[in-house]
Amino acid sequence: MTVEFRLLGEVEAAVDGTPVTIGFAQLRGLLGVLLVEANHVVSVDQLLDRAWRPHRLPRHPRGAVHQRIALVRKALAAVPGVAVTTHPAGYRLVVDPQLVDLHRFRALCEQARAGRQDDRAVDSFTRALGLWRGDPLAGVTDTDWVGSVRTTLLQQRHAVELDLTDIRLRLGQHAGLLAELADRVERHPLDERLAGQYLLALYRGGRQADALARYEQLRRDLADELGVSPSPPLRQLYQRILHAAPDLAGPAARTEPPATPVPRQLPAPPRLFTGRAAELARLDAILTEQPDTGGTVMISAIGGTGGIGKTWLALHWAHTRLHRFPDGQLHVDLRGFDPAGQPVPLVTAVRGFLDSLGVDPATIPVDPDAQVRLYRSLVAGKRMVIVLDNARDTDQVSPLLPGSPTCTVLVTSRRHLGGLVTAHGAHCVDLDVVSEREARDLLTRHLGHDRVAAEPEAVDELVACCAGLPLALGIVAARATRHPGFPLAVLADELRDRSGRLDALDPGDPRVTLRTVLSWSHHALSDAAGVAFGLLSLAPGPDIGLPAAAGLLGRPSGATRALLNELENACLLQQHTPGRYRMHDLVRLYATEYATQRHDPAERETALRRVLDFYLHTAHAADRLVDSRRPAVLLEARAPDANPHELPDMAAAMSWFETEHANLVAAQRAALDHGWDARVWQLAWVLTTFHARRGHRQDDLSAWRAAVDVAAHLPDLAAARAHRYLGRAQGELDRHEDASRHLHQSLALAERDRDTAEQALAHHQLARAWERREDNSRALEHATRALELCRALDRPAWEANALNGVGWHASRLGDYDTARAHCQAALTLHRRHDNPSGEADTLDSLGYIDHHTGHHDRAIDHYRQALTLFRRLGNTYESAATLDRLGHPYVALGRHELARVVWREAAELYEAHGRDSDAAQVQRRLESLDEHAGEGSR
Repeated sequence: MTVEFRLLGEVEAAVDGTPVTIGFAQLRGLLGVLLVEANHVVSVDQLLDRAWRPHRLPRHPRGAVHQRIALVRKALAAVPGVAVTTHPAGYRLVVDPQLVDLHRFRALCEQARAGRQDDRAVDSFTRALGLWRGDPLAGVTDTDWVGSVRTTLLQQRHAVELDLTDIRLRLGQHAGLLAELADRVERHPLDERLAGQYLLALYRGGRQADALARYEQLRRDLADELGVSPSPPLRQLYQRILHAAPDLAGPAARTEPPATPVPRQLPAPPRLFTGRAAELARLDAILTEQPDTGGTVMISAIGGTGGIGKTWLALHWAHTRLHRFPDGQLHVDLRGFDPAGQPVPLVTAVRGFLDSLGVDPATIPVDPDAQVRLYRSLVAGKRMVIVLDNARDTDQVSPLLPGSPTCTVLVTSRRHLGGLVTAHGAHCVDLDVVSEREARDLLTRHLGHDRVAAEPEAVDELVACCAGLPLALGIVAARATRHPGFPLAVLADELRDRSGRLDALDPGDPRVTLRTVLSWSHHALSDAAGVAFGLLSLAPGPDIGLPAAAGLLGRPSGATRALLNELENACLLQQHTPGRYRMHDLVRLYATEYATQRHDPAERETALRRVLDFYLHTAHAADRLVDSRRPAVLLEARAPDANPHELPDMAAAMSWFETEHANLVAAQRAALDHGWDARVWQLAWVLTTFHARRGHRQDDLSAWRAAVDVAAHLPDLAAARAHRYLGRAQGELDRHEDASRHLHQSLALAERDRDTAEQALAHHQLARAWERREDNSRALEHATRALELCRALDRPAWEANALNGVGWHASRLGDYDTARAHCQAALTLHRRHDNPSGEADTLDSLGYIDHHTGHHDRAIDHYRQALTLFRRLGNTYESAATLDRLGHPYVALGRHELARVVWREAAELYEAHGRDSDAAQVQRRLESLDEHAGEGSR
């Protein structure tokens, strides 16, 4: 038996395709209200408002609702698996959401937008649109609510049609779209995004003249109807069509690059958001007041006290306007007022954006300024919303502002960021506490109209004590919801009797008594949850996963999950993504105070040791999965109950590192603060491979600086390695003097302890450091010494790398016979021991030697072999240098066009990496080629 409820057309129910008789229009309207709010309680007042107003209410309103609900129940009696249940607060329709076409439509759209495969997205969007059979909520009594919902749903359908059209155009389906687009353009003549799609489909269908004529018609219509000109993106498309730009050709005419992922970073919207009508209207006004509606810059510095609802407002507004941002959403919590750590560094925020925008980690520049430039280039011309949450000051925000006028930016901060107004023309929405009416509405939405109406004096007191702070109101509502049988007067008495001092943490509004609310909230917890509340404040980093929380608390995962759920239900903890939890920073401050009072220092230290050991031992196991060839380090025995998280393979290990990176960095900082020197060094060690593969050079530098700070208290081997890795990190950032100092210190420690392996590695890094300083004689000295030591160790893989090092530095000095002999020997060893990375390096060296000894064809062959391996390994950093060098033998053989091709690619990669001086040199070579070509033509 199949059951279906329909809202996307006539409101009706059907069993096995046969409609169920519902009755008159108002009865269908009541069913529509319950279906829209499926599985949620709808109060009697809400039913009256949605099914009757603005029409006259019946003489006995509540009795009329009860009588009509009874009729709805009778109509649905034959429908299996569905029931209308009665609650103190109202009525709820219990139904599987997949049986309701509206909820199935939304689920299919979310599925389409969450995926990265265009074919699947087309299927999901097409199935979603196939559920529509006309105007939604048809056949019911027209009320204000029905009109509002109908308008919203039609806008959502239109947005889906636009998204589907974009994908079909990417897939080359322009021919099949023309008739459909022509019809939709007639129905939406001033929709510029739709117009752009139609112009592109016309052009790709060989109708350039029709596309240009359609643009001229739209330009006149916009001027006549709205008094505006076409938006910049549409004007640019017109110019490209006019000049037949090659990049407008469809997929059939050229090879399409891989689709760029559309970021969907916004956290979930607040489900019970209430009020803020004036602020939402202000945000809408800012958007529409801009001269070009499709090219809007809107920076909203939403100021106010912690817990006042800044983030809720930003997220609610952004989620309800997603159709305006088809190119995606970026979000970062800048943690400007995090009591447990430092604000998010610029490099971390930008790196998160670049990862979400699909940038290959190997191509991300080292220089922070270059990363910012790359981020701005990627969002240029895109219609995106960027939410910069919890900003500390203007300096933290300014580098993250895109230069493109098509992006909308929302900034939230407790402070009034006047610098944004002065320097960037930001529009300000200053957020105050909610009004008394909005506070009551919020409680009513949580608790239901009947319960609130039954105790008006208690509600008045609760509203007054919460002082309009949404966070406090949410906590009060959560407590009352957990105890539906408690009179609200009991909660008001408990809140009134507890005084506190946390108000001082919110100097923007001294009326806020959040400490009082928090104190009775945690006192209502079970004993175990109360202990967990205090200990969780000790966790390093911005959030914590379930396995780490189990380590911190010293409990099994199941018991830990139950405690976290209890804290979440009390609004003392937020599960911001499945299995990951965080505290509001004010709650964390209170929890830290509570932990200090509740737990003795030894207990707090034991918990912190457990969570640090969880991170360290899990990271060590993950590092072994990522690179099993690295020398192992011996960890201290972990604290009891600090069981590491089991990871199955390298992909899972890298994913875990990505998720926990901020917490691992914070864990090292906590170990440093507590004087746990071995953990400081070991955390630096286990992070090194991940930092190298993901290009976190600044983080690597910070980690090894901390390790060197404690090196004096560690065994000499650990100290030698710490100085060597810090020297390497300094060298990667061209800090030559610091690099040399630490590398020589590492070498001195290794020589004193007669540690041959560590000496070899130190000499290898010194050779690279001197090469960066263009002193190839000293580089060769260190490379030669590294080779001698590696041969004594009988480690073929190390010896092969050292042989190539000697060959490379000898070639830089012009000793090509020595260079070739060493590199050939290195190539043999690399191939024998299956080391493609070392093989690629050596082939590149041989290409350089061949070119400089006049064997240009052989040089080209070696370079191309190296390039193949580098590309197979995803090493775009070395690919750029090989392409650069490959151009020279091409020029020597007169193959200027091939040189031009490889140098253009090298320049593009150099620019992507932020290697500006290298890119400039290649550009000069390209200009020189063009000059010679011009002279030849004369």
